[in-house]
Amino acid sequence: MSQPPRDTTEEMTLSVPMAEGSSPMMPKIVRFADLARCGGELWIEHEGQLYRLQKTKQGKLILTK
Repeated sequence: MSQPPRDTTEEMTLSVPMAEGSSPMMPKIVRFADLARCGGELWIEHEGQLYRLQKTKQGKLILTK
């Protein structure tokens, strides 16, 4: 598996506004385009593991470890 560029592995905070009418108790809905501002992929760190979420040419999402 390829690794994300070094500068993207730094800890960062992403502030995504809550949708109008949303409740903190409801699941949050975030658009992929808002998360992947730099292109068609993003890296997710979960419990020490890296996952790659990418958008295909057909517009589908693929999550790989």
